[in-house]
This record gives sequence, C-alpha cells and structure tokens, in this order.
Amino acid sequence: MFAFPQVIHELSGHLDYSFASAWNPDGRTFATGNQDKTCRIWDARNLSKSVAVLGGNMGAIRSIRYTSDGKFLAMAEAADFIHIFDVGSGYDRKQELDFFGEVAGISFSPDTEALFVSVHDRNYSSLLQYSRRRFYGYLDSAL
Repeated sequence: MFAFPQVIHELSGHLDYSFASAWNPDGRTFATGNQDKTCRIWDARNLSKSVAVLGGNMGAIRSIRYTSDGKFLAMAEAADFIHIFDVGSGYDRKQELDFFGEVAGISFSPDTEALFVSVHDRNYSSLLQYSRRRFYGYLDSAL
C-alpha cells in the first residue's frame, strides 16, 4: 500500500510547472523538465541548487530519458525538438533533432544504440528510430 507523499525538500530554480523527471542510473543525479523551457540537473547529495540548466528552443520540456548506462540524456520539447546531451561532458556537448510534429514520448533502447521518438500529428503520426552513429578508426576494425 502506498502512503501519501511527504515533502522531503523543495527544489527552487524552475519558474513554472514541471512535466517530467528522470533519474540517472548512477543513482545520484536526476533531471526535471519544466514549462519554463528548461531541464535542470540536480545532485541528490546537495539539493540547494541545480548543477546544470539545459535550455530548450520553443516550449515546455515534456519528456526526459537517460540511457541505461547513464552516458546520455535526451529531453523532448512538446513539439519539433529533441536534445541529446553527453553527460560525461558536463552536458556541454549536445545534438539537436529537429522535425515536424508533436512529441508524444521518447525512449532509448536498452543497449543504448537507438532513440525512439513517438510523434503524434493529425496527419503524420509515426514512430521514428534514430540509430547511434559510431566512429571507428582503422585499428578498431583490426581488433
């Protein structure tokens, strides 16, 4: 049986309502997505301020997912944009996916090799698959 939630700590920094959250598999950090077009990264060991603020382009951050190895974070705006961040770079390196449609949800494959995007549009509803690109050098092919 579940008990009523108890406030452990209030997070300050977002300017509006939050729509999404996700824990990093490392168990120490988590992300929150907000109507203010930002995703904030928090360290559970010190909740006094967020450790990073990731900005969106047009709208609220409605979905957040970490890869199973915790190396990447994807955040989806309500429409048209998905941002993928390299966690190891301190969220400094990122890739942006720009397409037309309302984002219904995102998910990484368990092996971290693919990102799936569900798009809900009156005319063009679809499931998009983005595969991870690998850059192998000459010596990698010999091994």
